[in-house]
Amino acid sequence: MYRPFLAWFFVFALAVSPPIAYAQGGREKAAACAACHGADGNSANAEWPKLAGQHAAYIRAQLAAFKSGVRQNALMSPMATGLSEEDMTLLADFFSSQNIQPGAAKKELLDAGQKIYRGGNAATGVPACMACHGPRGSGNPASGYPALHGQHAVYTANQLKAYKNGERTTDANSVMRTIAGRMSSAEIEAVASYLEGLH
Repeated sequence: MYRPFLAWFFVFALAVSPPIAYAQGGREKAAACAACHGADGNSANAEWPKLAGQHAAYIRAQLAAFKSGVRQNALMSPMATGLSEEDMTLLADFFSSQNIQPGAAKKELLDAGQKIYRGGNAATGVPACMACHGPRGSGNPASGYPALHGQHAVYTANQLKAYKNGERTTDANSVMRTIAGRMSSAEIEAVASYLEGLH
């Protein structure tokens, strides 16, 4: 009578225990990231990205880019150098499982930011951001497009500027470099602010 129950119990325990242990390993590994990105991936400094809720595959890809030198940053490049594939997976899975804390858009930039995000600028060839990143800014993990909603406006604007001037080259087929290159400084500021309040 008890044997079937015990058998199922052990099967369940084996199925559940590894992910729990893996999640704990990710939390422990992420302790080194907390100073900049926050214990739960919600950074307090607007120049450092929020990692909470970001797609795991995207986080892994960016860590790999920092490790290989394809993406350069004075703080992140040294941090990523010693990471193994397992380390990157642990960190990515941990941060992706956290909840992002959304911010708020500046009222004076709301309309302009929404216009660019949802409709682009046909006159200058800037497509709607939501075509790739979705109506709610949740991204498209299958295509490698990151979630943008709730991200610090300062960080988002800095990344768009980095794509615009060619400092950042992690975009497939130069998609973001092309789009950002067509955006004005005012458009970058407005859409970055809009995204911070999008949730």
